[in-house]
Amino acid sequence: MPSVNAVSVMLSLKEKDRPIVRKLLCAGCCVRCVLRFCCVGSSSAYRRSSQDLHKELLAFISEENSPESHDASGEERTSDAPPNKRMRTDEDSVTAAQTDSDICPVCLGVLQDFCDPTFAKQVSDAVKKQQYEFDSLVLTVSLPAQMSVREHSCWLHVKKEVREKSMCLGKEDVIQVKDAFKWAVQGKIGQELGAAVVANSPCEVSVGFIHPETQEDCHFLANACPDCFKPTKNKASIFTRMAVVKALEKISEEKFSRHYPCPPKKANTRCTALDTTCLHTSVFIAGRYNKFSRELPQTPWVIDGERRMDGSVEELIAAPLLSSFRADGFNFSSSGREDVDVRTLGNGRPFAVELLNPHRTKFSRTEIKHLQETINQSSDKIRVRDLQIVTRDATSRMKEGEEEKTKTYSALIWTEKAIDSPDLEFLANIKDLRIAQKTPLRVLHRRPLAVRQRLIHSMSTIYLDQHHFTLKLCTQAGTYIKEFVHGDFGRTKPNLCDLMKTDADILELDVESVDIDWPPAIPD
Repeated sequence: MPSVNAVSVMLSLKEKDRPIVRKLLCAGCCVRCVLRFCCVGSSSAYRRSSQDLHKELLAFISEENSPESHDASGEERTSDAPPNKRMRTDEDSVTAAQTDSDICPVCLGVLQDFCDPTFAKQVSDAVKKQQYEFDSLVLTVSLPAQMSVREHSCWLHVKKEVREKSMCLGKEDVIQVKDAFKWAVQGKIGQELGAAVVANSPCEVSVGFIHPETQEDCHFLANACPDCFKPTKNKASIFTRMAVVKALEKISEEKFSRHYPCPPKKANTRCTALDTTCLHTSVFIAGRYNKFSRELPQTPWVIDGERRMDGSVEELIAAPLLSSFRADGFNFSSSGREDVDVRTLGNGRPFAVELLNPHRTKFSRTEIKHLQETINQSSDKIRVRDLQIVTRDATSRMKEGEEEKTKTYSALIWTEKAIDSPDLEFLANIKDLRIAQKTPLRVLHRRPLAVRQRLIHSMSTIYLDQHHFTLKLCTQAGTYIKEFVHGDFGRTKPNLCDLMKTDADILELDVESVDIDWPPAIPD
């Protein structure tokens, strides 16, 4: 059996820890929980086998009455009982506590049955089945809320011991179950997966535990601290971990002890591990798109639950991305949007696609270029350029100062009154025309009623015949062009009908340019 000094060095235990070790072992606590309440912060200690730790802790407490043993003040301890008899009594009580029930009353088996290589391999195999590609991962752990109650109970139990010896044990000094569990298993999981386990990683592996037998442990807190437990829409139970922790911070030690035993009662069953889940942070793809069809909406066109047209810009772009990145879903955004019957020409409209939970995230520039070609070959209705992976923060540049940006349009105009080319010349002289636009009737069902001030920076015309001409406009982003032309029953003032003193309508509209310098152009 190792000497007391050897055990102390190996486990970072001190003389003052002896009574705590004995008290916890007698309460049936597992060896890793004993280390936690002794504030052992060496991760290597938790990676050792339970059997080795148990032997060393027994050796540590059995040496208490040896000639070498001293109390926390450094003086020899004395006892009325003969040393050998006292030592046997302690060992017998500890052994009995361990055999009555081998389930730790504090961690409920999490630091016993789930810290071995078998469970680490089980977690690793579950991750491998989901076929993620990653170089690193972060391990997250979800524990039953009632475990916090048992932790508090055990802390009060130990606190009484250290208080009698004029010492102090802060709750924040106790190593958390989550940390002890991670120290014990994450190295094994990382080794199985060939990846580094770090504090921050885009790939998250989640391990969770439940313990139905003790789920009523925290119910007394709802009566003691009712203001801590509020029903929420997204939670099945009011007894969330955060609510329980808040209540434990509020309840007095005396009141807690009246309602809950210290130390906690032993359980008859162990925790059950939930299915291991993986989640990768989103990947963002940016580019610019052209739309050549007048029968293609930007997003799926659904009215009263019924889809009106097949396909959309976002679906044509996203489908190859979803397949290549093996993502669970996507969110599409762009710098403005065009109507279904409007084309987007020129250098295209900036867009970004958020790919949710992608299983593959690393692509070379050549692979991204090939992906762009795949999108362009899938349909003649759209074309994508400057496709690239960007950061989440970079996508905000697409929306920054959006209303200060300018957009250029080309519209085919019909006039009721016959016109000649000179009738159009005055339009070119109008600069920075300020207009007021009430929310158009055609979008009022999905946008709030408001009056928006917009600028028509400049206009030019190409005469076609007595009733038709091409109008080119440079406007402030967010201007409703169709409404500026026909007036929308007077909801846009002034409008082209007012300026030309004749009824006019727009027959075709093209977006010629969206003047936002994002994303960066990629040379062909």
